[in-house]
Amino acid sequence: QEELVVSGGGLVQTGASLRLSCVGSGRTLSRYNVGWFRQVSGKEREFVAAIRRNGGPAAYTDSSQGRFTVSRDNAKNTVYLQMNSLKPEDTATYYCATGSQISSAVTLTRMYTYWGQGTQVTVSS
Repeated sequence: QEELVVSGGGLVQTGASLRLSCVGSGRTLSRYNVGWFRQVSGKEREFVAAIRRNGGPAAYTDSSQGRFTVSRDNAKNTVYLQMNSLKPEDTATYYCATGSQISSAVTLTRMYTYWGQGTQVTVSS
């Protein structure tokens, strides 16, 4: 059974850091683009960051650029999202997902076809 296992969320104060992990169980993550997304209740799921399967530069939003870093450890079949300088507006449920889309489409949520469960990140002010 293939599965993406997401962990690392929690409750932190403004300015703190968290590292989220996305582990592929039965799915080799290096073969895919891996994206990170977040969702607040009542709102659409939004793209946060992605790492490309072809080794190209990671993709970020204006909000995540400079604060968040996405990386891979192929030996552990894991993709990480390092989040620094967290703000209350980063509070959401975070998800990882895999996709096989072309490199230019890694920011498109609809192009990801396999999703992990979410992990809650809460940043208090």
